[in-house]
Amino acid sequence: MAAFNFTPSDTSLFILMGIPGLEAAHIWISIPFFTFYIISLLGNFTVVFVVGKEQSLHKPMYLLICMLALTDIGMSTSIVPKALFIFWFNLKGITVNGCLAQMFFLYAIAIMHSAILVTMAFDRYVAICSPLRYTTILTNARIAKLGLVGLTRAVFFILPEPLFLSRLPFCANQIIPHTYCDHIVVAKMSCGDITVSRLYGLVIAVIVIGFDLTLIGLSYGLIIRAVLRISSKKANLKALKTCTAHICVMLTAYTPILFSILTHRFGQGITPHIHIILANLCFIVPPMLNPIIYGVKTKELRDKVGKCRRSSLAATDFKPA
Repeated sequence: MAAFNFTPSDTSLFILMGIPGLEAAHIWISIPFFTFYIISLLGNFTVVFVVGKEQSLHKPMYLLICMLALTDIGMSTSIVPKALFIFWFNLKGITVNGCLAQMFFLYAIAIMHSAILVTMAFDRYVAICSPLRYTTILTNARIAKLGLVGLTRAVFFILPEPLFLSRLPFCANQIIPHTYCDHIVVAKMSCGDITVSRLYGLVIAVIVIGFDLTLIGLSYGLIIRAVLRISSKKANLKALKTCTAHICVMLTAYTPILFSILTHRFGQGITPHIHIILANLCFIVPPMLNPIIYGVKTKELRDKVGKCRRSSLAATDFKPA
């Protein structure tokens, strides 16, 4: 198999070990991986299908939800299928170019995901602070342009990472103790100077997370200030209720990432397989939860999903005479 067509001098392949120390439990670990992935695909494809089909949902807020669903599909698909091949079939081999490509797509989609969350915060700010100007400020065309800006930013920021690594020589030991090609883990396998690559990765992580969280925090600071100026308590709650879905999605997106970063930085006593499991959960759990959150918290989307389901059931049950 591809996992074993490898010699110490073979520089064309890396070996992804999965979760070292828990090899005997790989089959059991694959169960939640597979379950989360299937739920993620079903939920996010449902959101994309319903928003695309229902003309009444062709609005900025729902277009952003659709864009978020597409990034969720891409993010989980970047790592879960390969992890399942490792768990189920012991297919651990991955080419160097395949490894760098996986790294690029995973991190680029993650940065795009963060940009969409920032745009969603801006959408809520405009909806609450300038409701009369909402339709003129946030048009579908403007949302598409903001999405293009987010995509351009993701490609521009992440593309140098695999390019830096592709120019470095790799040592004979090309075993990656992970389920996917993590940037810093791959960089440490190089026999060359990785200072630039490590610094670039750290700077990009700090800039993206710091900048995006600052913009989101600023948006919600202005939202809270506007809500506090509303005299009616009922109107206050109604305004804040429109933000609950986005707040929940932000918590599911950023909390695991920040927790994983902190455990890497300060959790020296934590076993490596815990770090690996946490790193995987950052890219698997949010894509599974996001469509559920928006399905529960967004009445119009929930109603349209129910309508599509009833229509499909009626079409299935219909039998011509």
